[in-house]
Amino acid sequence: MKHLAVIPARSGSKGLKDKNIKELCGKPLMAYTIEAALESGIFEEVYVSTDSEAYAEVGRAYGAAVPFLRREQLASDQAGTWDVVRWTLQEYRRRGCDFSRVTLLQPTSPLRNAADLREAYHMFLQKGANAVVSVCEMEHSPLWSNVLPEDGNMNGFIRDTAVQRQRLPLYYRINGALYMVDAELLEREPFQLYGARTFAYRMPKERSVDIDDAFDFAMAEKLMEAQ
Repeated sequence: MKHLAVIPARSGSKGLKDKNIKELCGKPLMAYTIEAALESGIFEEVYVSTDSEAYAEVGRAYGAAVPFLRREQLASDQAGTWDVVRWTLQEYRRRGCDFSRVTLLQPTSPLRNAADLREAYHMFLQKGANAVVSVCEMEHSPLWSNVLPEDGNMNGFIRDTAVQRQRLPLYYRINGALYMVDAELLEREPFQLYGARTFAYRMPKERSVDIDDAFDFAMAEKLMEAQ
């Protein structure tokens, strides 16, 4: 039952230039995810999926496998991440290596650690799951939010259910740190990730930073420096 980690690291990001290899506390951003995956000991292969040979060299320097680059059609902004993972499984199979499980590890979650990966995998096995997806508690209840009209009028903005903060239910959000999936499920058509056999792996907010822009990057840097 082989397990593949896929770390998608496309070059040319627009929100934060070259963020996947941008130096964070002395290492390229993607290095933290590679190291956590290797340290976890749950993967037979830790693969960096990239369209750039320069990115591939960074990945290899930190111990990842990059036996092939991502094909051109999957290197654009419009390419779906799951299409990339599915193609990766197929490419490995074409080369004689079949995986029964695959975990998507976005390099933009550098505070996710090896223990998170091991615990999520333990959950996957214990529950006989089709998938495990990481979540964290929301910073604010969605019941305290609403859309605004053009003129900004707030009439009815807060619904009655949101009045008593202490009685609000606890809400979670997907934090983007890990998606652990049965490979057969991923290759089904249509692929449905959030089904009856998908379970949430809860992570603390301080390990749930998902870097999209310079603010997120600065936040991750401060949290790492405080450790």
